Amino acid sequence: MNNLFKTLIISVTMLAPMSASATLPSEKVYNTGENIEKPMIMSRFIEMTQARKVNEVPFTDLEGNTVKLSDYRGNLVVMNLWATWCAPCIKEIPMMQKISAENQNNKLVVMPVSIDEKYDKVEAFLGRHNLAGYPTLIDPQAHINQMLPINVVPATYVFDGQGNLVGFLRGYLDWGDEQVQPFLEQLTQKYADPINQFSNAQSREVYAR
Repeated sequence: MNNLFKTLIISVTMLAPMSASATLPSEKVYNTGENIEKPMIMSRFIEMTQARKVNEVPFTDLEGNTVKLSDYRGNLVVMNLWATWCAPCIKEIPMMQKISAENQNNKLVVMPVSIDEKYDKVEAFLGRHNLAGYPTLIDPQAHINQMLPINVVPATYVFDGQGNLVGFLRGYLDWGDEQVQPFLEQLTQKYADPINQFSNAQSREVYAR
């Protein structure tokens, strides 16, 4: 069984056991211009031709503090949706930790969000898997349904420095591949400061609102 076939199986079978009413947002903000050339490992990543505005919703960290996407303005945000019942998600967590560590001095933030229904068990689960301290967020009120589709996990959504959706990848990925970091650096350079990067009249008008 080749790796592509394994990936397809993982992507199809890891369906969230809940109704997901959200779809990808449709409100366009600006044209993202020419897409960044993707390495083979990122072939399933979709860089959107139009950045999309999303409904901002509150999440909670494991200490009970409220965290929002807008807390990371000026950074490329890599939001990784995961669940305790999703085996591929657990494989992605160490890779997300590595990405976060490698980009501490870059304008890139990893924002993990658990979509578990039994939120009080997330911290215990991480402890059992030697992942204690992973700075995941939880969503006790299932607000993310108003923001993004959650019918497939793992799923990773990428936001520009103003909180607009600019790309996504649904399903498992080997984020530890050596080609991933250079690609993320290119995304960061392009999207962390979109006001300057996309300085056409349309984007200036949108951001001035």
